[in-house]
Amino acid sequence: MRPEDVREHLVTQPFEPFRLFMSDGATLDIRHPDMCIVSRSAVYVGIPDPQTSGVAVRVAHCALIHITRIETLNGTKPKRTRRHK
Repeated sequence: MRPEDVREHLVTQPFEPFRLFMSDGATLDIRHPDMCIVSRSAVYVGIPDPQTSGVAVRVAHCALIHITRIETLNGTKPKRTRRHK
């Protein structure tokens, strides 16, 4: 995936939450553009604190080469995904 592909979703007006699908089967939801930073080779996603709005409890580092697709969430709640071992 190119950095421009992710950036395009972040600057869409009005912002539409989206999900990143990773090559290992993991998913990450981006529900606010401030919770995501795009660099040349990676995306940094703030994992929100369920207790405090707008505050990240940790940051996920995702190499762009491992992002397989992006889908808008269309206002749906986050799904729990299972990792296959």
